[in-house]
Amino acid sequence: MVTNLLERVKETRRMLRQQIIETVLNQFDEHSMALDREMRREKYRTMMENPFRFYRGSAYLFYYDITKIPFSFHTPEDKPTWIQGDLHFENFGTFQNEQGEIVYDVNDFDEGYMGSYLYDILRMTISIALFCEAQGLSEGEQEERIKTYLSAYYKQLLRFERRKEDPVTLFFTKDNTEGPIRKVLKKLMKRQSNKLLADITFVNEDNRRCFIWSDEIQPVSSEERAVLEQAWEEYIETLDTEDRRGHMFYRIKDIARKHGSGTASIGLERYYVLVEGERDHLQLDDLVLEVKEVRTPIPGYFLPYNEQFWQKYQHQGERVITTQKAMHHHEDPYLGFITMNGRHFYVRERSPFKKRVKAKHMTSAKEIDSTVEIMGRITAKIHARADVDVQHELLTYHSEEEILRAIGRDFEAFCAQLVFSSMVYKQQVNEDYELFCDWCRKEFNIET
Repeated sequence: MVTNLLERVKETRRMLRQQIIETVLNQFDEHSMALDREMRREKYRTMMENPFRFYRGSAYLFYYDITKIPFSFHTPEDKPTWIQGDLHFENFGTFQNEQGEIVYDVNDFDEGYMGSYLYDILRMTISIALFCEAQGLSEGEQEERIKTYLSAYYKQLLRFERRKEDPVTLFFTKDNTEGPIRKVLKKLMKRQSNKLLADITFVNEDNRRCFIWSDEIQPVSSEERAVLEQAWEEYIETLDTEDRRGHMFYRIKDIARKHGSGTASIGLERYYVLVEGERDHLQLDDLVLEVKEVRTPIPGYFLPYNEQFWQKYQHQGERVITTQKAMHHHEDPYLGFITMNGRHFYVRERSPFKKRVKAKHMTSAKEIDSTVEIMGRITAKIHARADVDVQHELLTYHSEEEILRAIGRDFEAFCAQLVFSSMVYKQQVNEDYELFCDWCRKEFNIET
């Protein structure tokens, strides 16, 4: 009798959680994102690969849950931080800035918004636990990696507050990194700037460079080409005045549709545009720009409403590129935005030096530590930089001071709460992943 009652309790809890997962996914993927059934099947098939993929593709479920949990260390609602919005292990990477330096930094800004810094921190620490678990590390070892990240974040904020370092000028290259990140940066020093062009374009019989068609790079329709070409003048006008070149520099030579997007971006339109550019030391004068659709930021549905922010950034492409400019040292000089068929897009360079530090690069706890330590410092940098230092209208204070005030003097208590919460929610992600996979098999006939 007791066994039957216990099983009934377990099944009821399971069914209630499954209903929440289904409701949240249906609302955001079907209604907010307007994904059709085949797009959802593509996205969910990717999310079914492992719990970390599921976590990456369900940020709305994370915010639905986490914003209901009271934490002791939030900044006040009237002192928000400009947050990245979807901070996890795979949203860091390398690129070359306009000064020619290959740097390691955050590389995704689609969910940029205003809110408590804790949401970036928690999303990141949970991802560290999931990543380490996939690498076979014990729960104790996972907790130590989270502590390494939090300690690096806190100490870097203190250096900024004490003016020992400046978030506007601090950046991470092969000269001030170590471990797997430094190895990747050093390896990229040997990469030629023409590698991307060599990989995805060719020169045809008319001596004109064009895209090479593949599973990921496909031709566009004449209608798509006409719409993009018509909107291109709008893009040029959104470029910063100091970065803007002559119109011939941005002359379109070829357009391709880009497939194989990240987990959370499935269903959003993405294009590669080959433009004229200007000759460099390799005598190449072509440049690949990426045009990516963007929607309302997921945190915006759950965090306190910031009317000033919404009024200023009604165009979602402008919101994204402004987030990137606020958080990076020397932003991409090709950042701009356009509207096509009523949908918002942003434009950026497709960097030939884009690369992530992957799991295969980290074969020991020590190598993971050196990686998350730098990630912690970068997180502090993006939070401290995107305030009064670069944005005078929205944030009139130093974010590092407000965050340190919220953390208080007892860092150990702060660390203990976040480690505990991250490990508990990591287990929730694993349980949700199993429910999600069961639902996908039944509802979408997806087999793994």
